[in-house]
Amino acid sequence: MSAEMTQRQDRTILDSVNEGVFTVDRDWRITSFNRAAERITGVRRDQALGRPCCEVFRASICEAQCALRRTMDSGTPVVNATAYVVNHRGRRTPIRLATAVLTDERGAVVGGVETFQDLTQVEQLQKELQARYTFEDIVGRSAAMTRLFEVLPQIAESASTVLIEGPSGTGKELFARAIHNLSPRRAGPFVAVNCAALPDTLLESELFGHVAGAFTDARRDKPGRFALAVGGTLFLDEIGDISPALQVRLLRVLQEREIEPLGGVRPVPIDVRVIAATNRDLAKLVRGGTFREDLYYRVRVVHLELPPLRKRREDIPLLVDHLVNRFNRLQGKQIAGVSDEVMACLMDWGYPGNVRELENIIEQAFVLCRGGLVELNHLPAELRPTASRAAGGGRPVSLEAMEKLFISEALQRRRGNRRQAAADLGINVSTLYRKIHALGIETPQEDGRGRRRQGTIAQDA
Repeated sequence: MSAEMTQRQDRTILDSVNEGVFTVDRDWRITSFNRAAERITGVRRDQALGRPCCEVFRASICEAQCALRRTMDSGTPVVNATAYVVNHRGRRTPIRLATAVLTDERGAVVGGVETFQDLTQVEQLQKELQARYTFEDIVGRSAAMTRLFEVLPQIAESASTVLIEGPSGTGKELFARAIHNLSPRRAGPFVAVNCAALPDTLLESELFGHVAGAFTDARRDKPGRFALAVGGTLFLDEIGDISPALQVRLLRVLQEREIEPLGGVRPVPIDVRVIAATNRDLAKLVRGGTFREDLYYRVRVVHLELPPLRKRREDIPLLVDHLVNRFNRLQGKQIAGVSDEVMACLMDWGYPGNVRELENIIEQAFVLCRGGLVELNHLPAELRPTASRAAGGGRPVSLEAMEKLFISEALQRRRGNRRQAAADLGINVSTLYRKIHALGIETPQEDGRGRRRQGTIAQDA
């Protein structure tokens, strides 16, 4: 077979590939350029051949972090790196790329090859997914989070006091800020105070303010957090930790809508909405006599209970994507995501620190990961699978278990409506029926139309 025929066959093969492929020589000049590369860059093959690759691609990593240069210098391939190229119209196109060296029959490096995939559609789908399952900065698609998203706008429109209960790290302040940002008070201040961070005497002054001479070193008037929040929202975090004496003063403020600064002689009216939060069970504290019952019902006009992360595992992949995008922006990195093994470990973990703990895990991984995908060795040691964990039953969850979990969550979210659940999952309704039987999934008693099901299978409208 002639060299010319071999070249034609090679070009035909490369042109049939959906990914962009180009090769360069040792001088970084392009020696081949397939049809997909033409489509993604908008540059014709005859315009690309013989030119330096940086002139053709104008990629975000060309100047200082060229993946192909790293590969040709070290001989180590790059896999799953992300970047963007600027096409002939000046538009940025996100890509995922891989590189390798080209050698001659003696093993000497004669050039390099790079393949790249257009991620425009993937990026657009991610944006649509984030828009669908993100509320302010809160991310979730589980049934529990969907129910919270549905009621937040109505809660925000009211002026009622709100109590948010949930374990530490579940995002109570995020929900408080979302309520404020959606409310008629959004133009006013959002003032937060951690009631557990200050001793009682300082907290009283911090909340209500003081006048000059109220105590030693009080040389001038100081407005409290209530005064600073006038026209807006005051967020009282960890309200379950305040003393009985301060509970009495707070109760009076909520009843009378006026404050009296320390050392003051007349009350000052205030226009403030109060949102309180706690990681403790206030009802239990009331029964134990450590929290006033009348104050409890004053702050619990509207009640939100945030679930721990272990009870909404369906949200973990979304949260991981959200955190990866966030840390990419903050740290100027191009990490594509996490490997399947890492995702299995993250799905299996118990998260005593909830979303905040997941955030710390991803942040640590970003410190250790140079590019591509987050791998197992980038995770904290306690999350990595070991022989002892496997023996103790602590294996990462299986694909079947994850599938069962997602289907169950979708059915719960849609109150048993198979068609709506199938649409959420992106599968055909007949496929959903098959998986329900095959995986032994217990379905809700409702059929999604407010009626209880008769028998095991009912058709959905």
